[in-house]
Amino acid sequence: MRTRSSLVAAMAALAASVSLPAHADQVFNRIATFPVASNLPEGADPATPTSSEIITATEDGNTLVYSDSPLGAVGFVDISDPKAPKAGGIVKIDGEPTSVVMVGAKVLAGVNTSKSKQEPSGNLSVIDIASKAVETSCDLGGQPDSVALSKDGRFLAVAIENERDEELNDGAIPQMPSGNLKIISLKAGMPDCGAIRTVELTGLAEIAPEDAEPEFVDFNEAGEIAVTLQENNHIAIVNAETGAVVSHFSAGAVTLENVDTKKDGRLSFTGKVENALREPDAVKWLDNDRLVIANEGDYKGGSRGFTIFSKAGEVLHESGAGFEHIAARLGHYPEHRNKKGIEPEGMEVGTYGYGEQKLVFVGAERASLVGVYEDTGAEPKFLQALPSGIGPEGLLALPARNLFVTANETDLVEDGGARSHVMIFERAEGEAAYPMLQSEPDANGLPIGWGALSGLAADPETQGRLYAVSDSVYGGEPAIFTIDATQTPARIVAKTVITRGGNTAQKLDLEGIASDGEGGFWLANEGDAAKLVPHAIFRVDAEGEIRQEIALPAELIAHQTRFGLEGVTTVGEGDELMLIAAVQREWGDDPKGEVKLLAYKPKAKDWSAVRYPLEKAESGWMGLSEITAHDGRLYIVERDNLIGDAAKVKRVYAVSLDGFRPAELGGELPLVEKTLVRDLLPDLKSATNGYVVDKVEGFTIDKTGEAFVVTDNDGVDDSSGETLFIRLGNIAAVN
Repeated sequence: MRTRSSLVAAMAALAASVSLPAHADQVFNRIATFPVASNLPEGADPATPTSSEIITATEDGNTLVYSDSPLGAVGFVDISDPKAPKAGGIVKIDGEPTSVVMVGAKVLAGVNTSKSKQEPSGNLSVIDIASKAVETSCDLGGQPDSVALSKDGRFLAVAIENERDEELNDGAIPQMPSGNLKIISLKAGMPDCGAIRTVELTGLAEIAPEDAEPEFVDFNEAGEIAVTLQENNHIAIVNAETGAVVSHFSAGAVTLENVDTKKDGRLSFTGKVENALREPDAVKWLDNDRLVIANEGDYKGGSRGFTIFSKAGEVLHESGAGFEHIAARLGHYPEHRNKKGIEPEGMEVGTYGYGEQKLVFVGAERASLVGVYEDTGAEPKFLQALPSGIGPEGLLALPARNLFVTANETDLVEDGGARSHVMIFERAEGEAAYPMLQSEPDANGLPIGWGALSGLAADPETQGRLYAVSDSVYGGEPAIFTIDATQTPARIVAKTVITRGGNTAQKLDLEGIASDGEGGFWLANEGDAAKLVPHAIFRVDAEGEIRQEIALPAELIAHQTRFGLEGVTTVGEGDELMLIAAVQREWGDDPKGEVKLLAYKPKAKDWSAVRYPLEKAESGWMGLSEITAHDGRLYIVERDNLIGDAAKVKRVYAVSLDGFRPAELGGELPLVEKTLVRDLLPDLKSATNGYVVDKVEGFTIDKTGEAFVVTDNDGVDDSSGETLFIRLGNIAAVN
């Protein structure tokens, strides 16, 4: 851990440290988000699950076309104005579309019609764009996965996966029948169903040679098809003209150093993985002699990165843990899924600009992040990271329009979470809007892992120095993060682990933080009786050691719920010091629509409280997320728990300390008056270009009056992983 005593040295070294690019001559920024559920037919239940998986575009680049497996449809998005995408409707299909390509005015969709994993079947459906109708289909004799069009428009390649049943024999392969590769000739843009050639890919791999399970296909300019055999950890190169396998090779294995290998509620990049099979998903040609693969892993492997091969099988570049470390520094590392890390799955290559800059896009499914790299011919150069929706699957480069698109397959509608989205990015001169917050490497050059920031406080002495805490997502290593907000993006420069008796503290769910004025901090802990986590306020010293625990009194605990303390701040000093803590939601003794602001005087050990009036929730619930005192007022974040278009209340209110008169517990508590200071919805929409995240969890005001907001990304668990760090300016001066 890094203590406060090393902070000065860390801050001094900050300017010289290696940091992620903040801007370049040309950068991608998100300009629009399109919720796939917007394409549901009129009268359909809006809670119908939908997804955008593989995505393509018409030749003019004005219409996006995506496969929607759960809906059994192909969807369309009008991006004539890419900053204002419009629903283009769907075409229902008898089966499960798995991939789409455009040929002229037709969509060719691979469709899975299998009765079971043991009886795979599927077809290639031809959809007319103008009429939005399925015109014809070709029987493929198996379950299609990836579909690709040759550069000259003469051939179509279809990976017939015949995927394994993960519930059968613990998912072990072989599981027959084997998959294969179909090559289909096109005549005037239409598939010649009577002349489909089958290329058998059995007998090539060492793992299960009788069960090929091809996953993804792509063409180079020479008419060669690269095919990944994911579970078999193998790659084949096939001549489309002859159908001959011209070469094949193992994707090999990688030994990874400095990776997180344990699901233990902490981010520790000190582990090692020996000989992890790459098990590639997507593959893309960089030119006629080089190809790049996304090493997702699906069966037993997954090397967490991407690899560039020659078509003869020589490894030209291995990313190792590099992309994963970038994700960790951006707060996007999925600790709850770290058996296979960030799981790169999608891949795209596009050449942009007059300088013919070839870019490689790598989509990390579990980190919900896209890495953008420049192909240098040798080691790729990292340029920037783009925030996507949850589970980026389809990536699409549209260089002619300076656009890049992600199709994000995960739809959490059944859990009340985020929907599947298509996100549109534009390349232009300027600065990258994301990330807004990133960490510096630690003293060993490893990432300071972070996420789920749930409370924010300002240093009383130093402009732009802030402190944040993480919540129970990282309960294995609760910590205070020191933020330098004088830079853009803001930098996490130190991590102080909370300890008790010299050991990492347990049973903490930190939701609030305030300086104690003596180098240490007051921390608000949200309790949960079912998990033996106490409702309490802790005082820690500069090294993070717990020096005092203040339990809530019995008359409060008698009415507890798990929605406890969500913020803490201080008023006064010395003998007059008062801690004020916000309770998130109503407890058993609260009138509906009112929550408590608790007051505690450490010197007198005296508790008191007031009631705070909540806005009425149209749906979901309403509660408090943060509290901070500044210049005679309490600033309180009040929010609903809704996202996207459903979000209505994400606000900062003020309560005058002149009217703050807490009363003894057990009696009638006064109701305070609140004044709206800032509606945060416009700020949140501006930060994401449309999509509103749920958890505005941190708010503070520094010594100069500048206000800051940070959102909680839930540790990338059922979340896009985005953390918004928003500078609001001096809001106190205008209110």
